[in-house]
Amino acid sequence: LKPFWLKPRRHPKLAIDTPSHSTMAIFQAIRAARIVPGSAVACRLLSTASVAGQAPAAASSMSQRKTALVGLEPLGKRNAGVSVLGCAIAMVAVGGCAQGIGQLFAALVVGMARNPSMKEDLFTYTLIGMGFLEFLAIVVILIAGLLLYSE
Repeated sequence: LKPFWLKPRRHPKLAIDTPSHSTMAIFQAIRAARIVPGSAVACRLLSTASVAGQAPAAASSMSQRKTALVGLEPLGKRNAGVSVLGCAIAMVAVGGCAQGIGQLFAALVVGMARNPSMKEDLFTYTLIGMGFLEFLAIVVILIAGLLLYSE
């Protein structure tokens, strides 16, 4: 009896077989080779005879290794649209900070109207809260810039 994770399963809606354990291991090795360029472990795994299904020949081992690594080069094209989208989504939080500052000063006006003698204390607390919100806005802008200019 095989464990349930090694048995071939069929996808219920698509009526196709799900990948086996060895197939998933190959995909993970390919993903690791893309993340870490020049990864010797992933290159060695992909160029073995068991993965390729052939007996290794001494003369053609270099050509087999090159054909096994086709498509594993680091991505040279920069996907600028994705980074701009990430930056724009992060900048939505700056609008939330602006809304928070507006609510903060609205609460200050209401509090001063209810109790004018607490005017100085309420203003001090408002400035402290505004400082926290401004700090949050600056951090969000820095993270958005990081997302915009990262690869």
